[in-house]
Amino acid sequence: MLLIGIVALNVAVLRLNIRLDHMNNQSQQLQAENAALGAKLSAAVSSPRIQALAKARGFVPADPTTIGYVDIAPRGGR
Repeated sequence: MLLIGIVALNVAVLRLNIRLDHMNNQSQQLQAENAALGAKLSAAVSSPRIQALAKARGFVPADPTTIGYVDIAPRGGR
């Protein structure tokens, strides 16, 4: 009986090790996918790409001499 218990325990440990190995592989795969998606996102939001898309749609950069700022700070104290 003791031998059967030891064998059963070893089989259970082996199954757990197999599941753990599978989960580690899955974790590494997800980390690689996340890195690839991060790189893809970075490229998608890059300034040159956005400028090219805007130019293709007919947008032009604003004339720097026409840009002004408005002070919205309240005057006087309450």
